[in-house]
Amino acid sequence: MSEASTAKATFGFKDVDAAEKAGLVRGVFDKVAGKYDLMNDLMSAGVHRLWKDMTAARLNPQPGETIIDCAGGTGDIARRLAKLARQAKKRRGGRDARIFIIDYNAEMVAAGREKGLDPEIAACVGDAQRLPLPDASADAYVIGFGIRNVTDIPTALREARRVLKPGGRFLCLEFSRPRAMPLRTAYDAYSFSVIPRIGEMVMNDKDSYQYLVESIRRFPNQDDFARMIREAGFSNVGYTNFTGGVAALHHGWAI
Repeated sequence: MSEASTAKATFGFKDVDAAEKAGLVRGVFDKVAGKYDLMNDLMSAGVHRLWKDMTAARLNPQPGETIIDCAGGTGDIARRLAKLARQAKKRRGGRDARIFIIDYNAEMVAAGREKGLDPEIAACVGDAQRLPLPDASADAYVIGFGIRNVTDIPTALREARRVLKPGGRFLCLEFSRPRAMPLRTAYDAYSFSVIPRIGEMVMNDKDSYQYLVESIRRFPNQDDFARMIREAGFSNVGYTNFTGGVAALHHGWAI
Protein backbone atom coordinates (compact mmCIF):
# COMPACT_ATOMS: atom_id res chain seq x y z
CA MET A 1 0.00 0.00 0.00
CA SER A 2 1.39 3.43 -0.93
CA GLU A 3 2.24 6.17 1.53
CA ALA A 4 -0.42 8.41 -0.07
CA SER A 5 -3.15 5.84 0.52
CA THR A 6 -2.27 5.41 4.21
CA ALA A 7 -1.81 9.12 5.11
CA LYS A 8 -4.25 10.35 7.71
CA ALA A 9 -5.80 13.72 8.51
CA THR A 10 -7.98 14.94 11.34
CA PHE A 11 -11.69 15.52 10.85
CA GLY A 12 -12.99 16.61 14.21
CA PHE A 13 -12.13 13.88 16.69
CA LYS A 14 -11.84 11.30 13.91
CA ASP A 15 -8.78 10.42 11.86
CA VAL A 16 -9.69 9.93 8.21
CA ASP A 17 -7.80 9.17 5.02
CA ALA A 18 -6.09 12.39 3.97
CA ALA A 19 -7.63 12.10 0.51
CA GLU A 20 -11.11 12.23 2.05
CA LYS A 21 -10.79 15.27 4.30
CA ALA A 22 -11.26 17.99 1.69
CA GLY A 23 -14.54 16.47 0.55
CA LEU A 24 -15.78 16.08 4.12
CA VAL A 25 -14.95 19.70 4.94
CA ARG A 26 -16.56 20.85 1.70
CA GLY A 27 -19.73 19.06 2.75
CA VAL A 28 -19.77 20.90 6.07
CA PHE A 29 -19.42 24.33 4.48
CA ASP A 30 -21.86 23.56 1.68
CA LYS A 31 -24.48 23.16 4.39
CA VAL A 32 -23.61 26.18 6.53
CA ALA A 33 -22.64 28.79 3.90
CA GLY A 34 -26.04 30.48 3.69
CA LYS A 35 -26.14 31.37 7.39
CA TYR A 36 -22.43 31.25 8.17
CA ASP A 37 -22.17 34.88 9.31
CA LEU A 38 -25.38 34.70 11.34
CA MET A 39 -24.12 31.62 13.14
CA ASN A 40 -20.82 33.34 13.92
CA ASP A 41 -22.75 36.17 15.57
CA LEU A 42 -24.91 33.77 17.57
CA MET A 43 -22.07 31.49 18.67
CA SER A 44 -19.72 34.30 19.74
CA ALA A 45 -22.27 36.94 20.77
CA GLY A 46 -20.69 39.12 18.10
CA VAL A 47 -17.17 38.97 19.57
CA HIS A 48 -15.79 37.52 16.31
CA ARG A 49 -16.37 40.98 14.80
CA LEU A 50 -13.94 42.53 17.28
CA TRP A 51 -11.34 39.83 16.59
CA LYS A 52 -11.62 40.49 12.84
CA ASP A 53 -11.40 44.25 13.39
CA MET A 54 -8.16 43.76 15.32
CA THR A 55 -6.81 41.41 12.66
CA ALA A 56 -7.47 43.88 9.85
CA ALA A 57 -5.92 46.71 11.86
CA ARG A 58 -2.82 44.62 12.57
CA LEU A 59 -2.40 43.78 8.90
CA ASN A 60 -2.60 47.55 8.17
CA PRO A 61 -3.36 47.42 4.42
CA GLN A 62 -1.79 50.14 2.31
CA PRO A 63 -2.57 51.66 -1.11
CA GLY A 64 -1.37 49.55 -4.02
CA GLU A 65 -0.79 46.40 -1.99
CA THR A 66 -1.80 42.92 -3.09
CA ILE A 67 -3.40 41.05 -0.21
CA ILE A 68 -4.52 37.42 -0.06
CA ASP A 69 -7.50 36.58 2.13
CA CYS A 70 -7.21 32.80 2.13
CA ALA A 71 -10.30 30.83 3.18
CA GLY A 72 -11.96 34.25 3.06
CA GLY A 73 -15.38 32.77 2.42
CA THR A 74 -18.09 35.39 2.80
CA GLY A 75 -15.62 38.27 2.78
CA ASP A 76 -15.87 39.46 6.38
CA ILE A 77 -12.16 40.17 6.73
CA ALA A 78 -11.69 41.29 3.12
CA ARG A 79 -14.29 44.04 3.52
CA ARG A 80 -12.52 45.33 6.61
CA LEU A 81 -9.23 45.35 4.72
CA ALA A 82 -10.76 47.20 1.78
CA LYS A 83 -12.17 49.88 4.08
CA LEU A 84 -8.81 50.41 5.81
CA ALA A 85 -6.98 50.47 2.48
CA ARG A 86 -9.34 53.18 1.19
CA GLN A 87 -8.74 55.24 4.33
CA ALA A 88 -4.98 54.90 3.85
CA LYS A 89 -5.31 55.90 0.20
CA LYS A 90 -7.29 58.99 1.17
CA ARG A 91 -4.47 60.04 3.52
CA ARG A 92 -1.52 59.08 1.34
CA GLY A 93 -2.78 58.82 -2.22
CA GLY A 94 -1.67 56.02 -4.53
CA ARG A 95 -3.39 53.11 -6.26
CA ASP A 96 -6.22 50.97 -4.94
CA ALA A 97 -5.23 47.91 -2.97
CA ARG A 98 -6.09 44.53 -4.52
CA ILE A 99 -7.61 41.95 -2.20
CA PHE A 100 -8.09 38.39 -3.41
CA ILE A 101 -10.41 36.04 -1.56
CA ILE A 102 -9.38 32.44 -2.24
CA ASP A 103 -11.64 29.81 -0.70
CA TYR A 104 -11.92 26.09 -1.35
CA ASN A 105 -15.71 26.11 -1.02
CA ALA A 106 -17.76 27.46 -3.93
CA GLU A 107 -20.86 27.91 -1.77
CA MET A 108 -18.97 30.18 0.64
CA VAL A 109 -17.61 32.25 -2.25
CA ALA A 110 -21.12 32.53 -3.69
CA ALA A 111 -22.50 33.64 -0.31
CA GLY A 112 -19.86 36.37 -0.19
CA ARG A 113 -20.71 37.58 -3.68
CA GLU A 114 -24.40 37.71 -2.78
CA LYS A 115 -23.58 40.04 0.11
CA GLY A 116 -21.67 42.27 -2.30
CA LEU A 117 -17.94 42.77 -2.71
CA ASP A 118 -16.09 46.09 -2.62
CA PRO A 119 -14.37 47.21 -5.85
CA GLU A 120 -10.96 46.29 -4.43
CA ILE A 121 -12.02 42.67 -3.82
CA ALA A 122 -12.03 39.71 -6.19
CA ALA A 123 -13.06 36.21 -5.14
CA CYS A 124 -12.37 32.77 -6.57
CA VAL A 125 -12.40 29.11 -5.62
CA GLY A 126 -8.92 27.81 -4.84
CA ASP A 127 -6.91 25.55 -2.57
CA ALA A 128 -4.80 26.92 0.30
CA GLN A 129 -2.34 24.09 -0.38
CA ARG A 130 -1.93 25.01 -4.07
CA LEU A 131 -2.56 28.72 -4.40
CA PRO A 132 -3.17 29.91 -7.98
CA LEU A 133 -0.54 32.62 -7.65
CA PRO A 134 3.08 33.10 -8.68
CA ASP A 135 5.97 33.23 -6.22
CA ALA A 136 6.53 36.47 -4.32
CA SER A 137 3.38 38.12 -5.67
CA ALA A 138 1.60 39.31 -2.50
CA ASP A 139 2.40 41.93 0.12
CA ALA A 140 0.28 40.30 2.82
CA TYR A 141 -1.60 37.07 3.49
CA VAL A 142 -4.34 36.53 6.05
CA ILE A 143 -6.33 33.42 6.87
CA GLY A 144 -9.17 33.61 9.38
CA PHE A 145 -10.68 30.51 10.95
CA GLY A 146 -9.62 28.41 7.99
CA ILE A 147 -6.22 26.87 8.62
CA ARG A 148 -7.55 24.07 10.81
CA ASN A 149 -9.79 22.89 7.97
CA VAL A 150 -7.01 22.25 5.45
CA THR A 151 -5.78 18.69 5.01
CA ASP A 152 -2.07 19.48 5.39
CA ILE A 153 -1.38 22.55 7.53
CA PRO A 154 2.41 22.65 6.96
CA THR A 155 1.83 22.62 3.18
CA ALA A 156 -0.63 25.52 3.46
CA LEU A 157 1.85 27.49 5.55
CA ARG A 158 4.63 26.90 3.02
CA GLU A 159 2.29 28.07 0.26
CA ALA A 160 1.62 31.27 2.19
CA ARG A 161 5.36 31.81 2.50
CA ARG A 162 5.87 31.09 -1.21
CA VAL A 163 3.43 33.72 -2.47
CA LEU A 164 4.64 36.50 -0.17
CA LYS A 165 7.18 39.05 -1.32
CA PRO A 166 10.28 39.64 0.80
CA GLY A 167 9.02 41.57 3.80
CA GLY A 168 5.48 40.28 3.33
CA ARG A 169 3.20 39.93 6.34
CA PHE A 170 1.50 36.72 7.41
CA LEU A 171 -1.49 36.73 9.78
CA CYS A 172 -3.58 33.80 10.95
CA LEU A 173 -6.65 34.27 13.14
CA GLU A 174 -7.79 30.97 14.61
CA PHE A 175 -9.57 29.51 17.59
CA SER A 176 -7.02 28.48 20.17
CA ARG A 177 -6.49 27.35 23.76
CA PRO A 178 -7.70 29.49 26.70
CA ARG A 179 -4.83 30.03 29.11
CA ALA A 180 -6.70 30.09 32.42
CA MET A 181 -8.15 26.76 33.51
CA PRO A 182 -11.49 28.21 34.72
CA LEU A 183 -12.01 29.87 31.33
CA ARG A 184 -10.94 26.70 29.52
CA THR A 185 -13.41 24.61 31.52
CA ALA A 186 -16.26 27.07 30.91
CA TYR A 187 -15.39 27.36 27.22
CA ASP A 188 -15.34 23.58 26.77
CA ALA A 189 -18.71 23.26 28.46
CA TYR A 190 -20.19 26.00 26.27
CA SER A 191 -18.64 24.63 23.09
CA PHE A 192 -19.83 21.06 23.44
CA SER A 193 -23.19 21.74 25.07
CA VAL A 194 -24.41 24.95 23.44
CA ILE A 195 -22.83 25.41 19.99
CA PRO A 196 -24.11 22.17 18.42
CA ARG A 197 -27.54 22.94 19.88
CA ILE A 198 -27.53 26.39 18.25
CA GLY A 199 -26.61 24.73 14.97
CA GLU A 200 -29.50 22.32 15.36
CA MET A 201 -32.03 25.06 16.17
CA VAL A 202 -30.95 27.61 13.56
CA MET A 203 -29.61 25.39 10.76
CA ASN A 204 -31.21 22.04 11.53
CA ASP A 205 -27.62 20.84 11.43
CA LYS A 206 -26.03 19.69 14.67
CA ASP A 207 -23.29 17.59 13.07
CA SER A 208 -21.53 20.47 11.27
CA TYR A 209 -21.17 22.40 14.49
CA GLN A 210 -20.11 19.33 16.40
CA TYR A 211 -17.30 19.09 13.84
CA LEU A 212 -16.51 22.78 14.46
CA VAL A 213 -15.90 22.37 18.18
CA GLU A 214 -14.03 19.09 17.72
CA SER A 215 -11.74 20.60 15.08
CA ILE A 216 -10.88 23.43 17.48
CA ARG A 217 -9.84 20.93 20.16
CA ARG A 218 -7.62 19.05 17.71
CA PHE A 219 -5.85 22.21 16.54
CA PRO A 220 -2.34 22.84 17.95
CA ASN A 221 -2.00 25.20 20.89
CA GLN A 222 -0.48 28.66 20.46
CA ASP A 223 3.16 27.70 20.97
CA ASP A 224 2.99 24.56 18.83
CA PHE A 225 1.35 26.43 15.98
CA ALA A 226 3.92 29.22 16.23
CA ARG A 227 6.61 26.56 15.84
CA MET A 228 4.89 25.28 12.69
CA ILE A 229 4.87 28.80 11.24
CA ARG A 230 8.61 29.13 11.88
CA GLU A 231 9.25 25.76 10.28
CA ALA A 232 7.43 27.01 7.16
CA GLY A 233 10.10 29.69 6.76
CA PHE A 234 8.67 32.73 8.55
CA SER A 235 10.66 35.04 10.80
CA ASN A 236 9.71 37.16 13.82
CA VAL A 237 6.85 34.80 14.60
CA GLY A 238 4.55 35.54 17.50
CA TYR A 239 0.93 35.64 18.56
CA THR A 240 -1.61 37.70 20.48
CA ASN A 241 -4.33 36.00 22.50
CA PHE A 242 -7.86 37.31 22.14
CA THR A 243 -10.47 36.79 24.86
CA GLY A 244 -8.04 34.97 27.11
CA GLY A 245 -6.90 32.62 24.35
CA VAL A 246 -10.29 31.59 22.98
CA ALA A 247 -8.79 32.85 19.72
CA ALA A 248 -5.25 33.86 18.81
CA LEU A 249 -3.79 36.03 16.09
CA HIS A 250 -0.49 34.57 14.85
CA HIS A 251 1.92 36.66 12.82
CA GLY A 252 5.14 36.24 10.90
CA TRP A 253 7.27 37.93 8.28
CA ALA A 254 8.60 36.63 4.98
CA ILE A 255 12.19 37.78 5.41
